[in-house]
Amino acid sequence: MDLYELTALLLTVAAFFSYANHRWLKLPTTIGLMVIALIASSVIIILGNFYPAVEHLGRAIIERVNFDDTLMNGMLGLLLFAGALHINVNDLAQNKWIIALLASVGVILSTLIVGLVAWLLLGALGIPNSFIYCLLFGALISPTDPIAVLGILKYAGAPKSLETKITGESLFNDGIAVVVFLGLLQIATGEHGFDIGHLATLFVEEAIGGAIFGLVIGFLAYQMLKSVDNYQVEVLISIAVAAGGYALANHFHLSGPIAMVVAGLLIGNHGRSLAMSPKTVEHLDMFWELMDEILNAVLFVLIGLELLVLPLSRVLIIAGVCLFPLIVLARLISVGLPVRLLRSRRTFTVHVVKVLTWGGLRGGISVALALSIPSNLDGIPVQERDPIVVITYAIVVLSIIGQGLTIGPLIRRLFANTKVHDEAASSIST
Repeated sequence: MDLYELTALLLTVAAFFSYANHRWLKLPTTIGLMVIALIASSVIIILGNFYPAVEHLGRAIIERVNFDDTLMNGMLGLLLFAGALHINVNDLAQNKWIIALLASVGVILSTLIVGLVAWLLLGALGIPNSFIYCLLFGALISPTDPIAVLGILKYAGAPKSLETKITGESLFNDGIAVVVFLGLLQIATGEHGFDIGHLATLFVEEAIGGAIFGLVIGFLAYQMLKSVDNYQVEVLISIAVAAGGYALANHFHLSGPIAMVVAGLLIGNHGRSLAMSPKTVEHLDMFWELMDEILNAVLFVLIGLELLVLPLSRVLIIAGVCLFPLIVLARLISVGLPVRLLRSRRTFTVHVVKVLTWGGLRGGISVALALSIPSNLDGIPVQERDPIVVITYAIVVLSIIGQGLTIGPLIRRLFANTKVHDEAASSIST
């Protein structure tokens, strides 16, 4: 099966599953697609007990996709750019300190807590582990997934200020988490020893370098958009920024995710208001909304179908289920401490920690990072990899279904006594 046939098959499956969800399940699109894909994967695995060729064919197709490469080096740049394009930078600036703390200190704190808890729990269950790989697991599972979060928040009805905090954090913390992950991976694989100086340099090169790169390409695109008035050309320029810019950032070992968020914010705000006609804005929004929906559909179908190629075992699934509430607890701590630090200078709604904690969904980025861990080093199998992959997958599924389906009701319940959500959130000045 060549690339075109594989792409055509995935789009067809995504379209069929979207129809089935819209017609019968009526769940939020991302959750519904993943649930149907999980059911389809389970059916194929069961049929494989009677007709091995069926499971073999399904497994061969999914193995051809290479999930981590497809997401991290293909879809992610487009999805992050599309998400950032519709974020109001003024709202983001009002919440800059809490977002910055959650995306940096929060991620590092969560990485340490989850790493320690995972090391203790996996050891108690007799699952092969080492502390550095548990920290690696902590780094990949700590960031909230912007793709999952943005998709779910459309249905949640969160107050505007809380929505800005959640989306802003999710757009930036994955870039920070990837940098932390890469640093720990170099230590785990022996590529580089533990060196604070090296980790700091890596952070500057990846994160800060990515932000500067995003500003540069965003500004260049803004100047180009300002000099023409043709929506076809302007939409094409935005595609070039998202696709070409992301590829170029990765080539220079800069943070592509952070670069795309910064470029998307610049074009979506200054570009939209100062360099585009109303007709261009309408077509740009329509194109990227459609692109976002299509890529999200394919991504969450892939997450569900990834079940076919995982080395599942009962003990690893149990470990994932046991770790899920502990990871939510780590999220509570990593959110609560930054909020407490800022309470002396800012006013927060009483429910901000609850919503930020439960609204922090894990998604495809965590699965992709887990799959990117080498399966062997110098010909020696990495025993810790398979447990990390399966446990990560179990937690992501639980997070998307459990938190995704309940965050809306939770928000409505917390703000039930408020006439208008945004009025309740107006007291939040962070």
